[in-house]
Amino acid sequence: MEYEDIKRLLDDMGNSKVDSLDIEFPDGTKIKMKKNEAKIIETVTPGVPAVKEVTLPTQQKEEPKAVVATENYKEVKSPMVGTFYSSPSPKDEPYVKIGDKVKKGDVLCVVEAMKLMNEIESEYDGEIVEICVKNEDMVEYGTTLFKIK
Repeated sequence: MEYEDIKRLLDDMGNSKVDSLDIEFPDGTKIKMKKNEAKIIETVTPGVPAVKEVTLPTQQKEEPKAVVATENYKEVKSPMVGTFYSSPSPKDEPYVKIGDKVKKGDVLCVVEAMKLMNEIESEYDGEIVEICVKNEDMVEYGTTLFKIK
């Protein structure tokens, strides 16, 4: 995808009432855009772990977000489609925050699917370096929820 095409998409997104947009092209290129953030994820060959992420600034002036390299971190992915919750209830503190040390088996979050609350446990020992989704976001099977160092 050329720079001008990306720029046109960003401009169109900024001028529309749409808050979120996901596009997947047959060549493996994926574009996910949200009003305050735009990410382009390009997969070179389907099934190969080489992924290139580029975070583009949006029309609002804000600090660029850091992109965490995926090869150095273990990812905890959603085992189901549902709604991500970072805490057991809205009044409680989140299960984990960036920088927290976790052990295999520690509860990281809850994914609600069909009115059932499913606790997602850490598969690894380590430190939370990135929380990849926001509270109450919809997640799909295989969506990366956390990155652990």
